[in-house]
Order: sequence, then structure tokens, then C-alpha cells
Amino acid sequence: MLRWFVPRVLGVVLACFAVLVSGCSSDSEGGASASASAPAWARGMATVEAGQLPREARETLRRIDDGGPYPYAKDGTVFSNFERELPPRKRGYYHEYTVRTPGERDRGARRIVTGDGGETYYTDDHYASFKAVLRT
Repeated sequence: MLRWFVPRVLGVVLACFAVLVSGCSSDSEGGASASASAPAWARGMATVEAGQLPREARETLRRIDDGGPYPYAKDGTVFSNFERELPPRKRGYYHEYTVRTPGERDRGARRIVTGDGGETYYTDDHYASFKAVLRT
């Protein structure tokens, strides 16, 4: 009896593990991952719906859409992409905006970066990683 029971149980366990692993997102923070419905510029990156951003980031998006006013002197300045986390573009293509961080006395680590082609990116770790912001 054990001769056929152990391989079957092992097979079921391995099959369950494969289903579990294949269904897991690569984004451990619960945000969306890049999908086939994402715009071409966002493919291959983690994504987040604009409505799922922190309240302060949504306020920054509204200010960007309205053309200001911006609370920080560096808002709207050129983002140079020195970290090379975003696709390479000519200098001046990207611009950055501060996302207020409650409790921080300075600008904090959160930013929104926009591209001249309509791209919007969010970082909460001072450019170490970005999520493409999906706006509808």
C-alpha cells in the first residue's frame, strides 16, 4: 500500500506547490504587477493603479494635472535617472515631483516622476525602485 501511496501524495503536494507558486505575484507589497493590459511603456515593470497610491501621491498627481502650485522648490525639475531604473531617455525627458511624507521634516523619499510621453512613475524609496502608475 505504501508503495503507491507515497508517490501519489508526493505528486499531489508538488502539483499544489506548482499552482501556488505560479499564482503568486512578484510584488510583495500587494500592488499590481505588470499585465498585458498595461501600456507599452509600463510592460515589464511593477504597476499600481493611481487610485491605490497613498493619498499624498494622489494629491501630487492632481497638482501635476493642474499645473501647480507645487509646495517644494524642486517640484517639476529635471529627473536625470542616474539610477537607471527607468528607460533611458534624453536629458530633460523626465521630471520629478515630491510626494509629501507625513512626519518627515524634509522632502522624504517619495516621488512621482513623469515622462514627456505621458508616463507616470511612483517611488517610495528615493529612486531605488519604481512602479508604473496606471491612470484611467
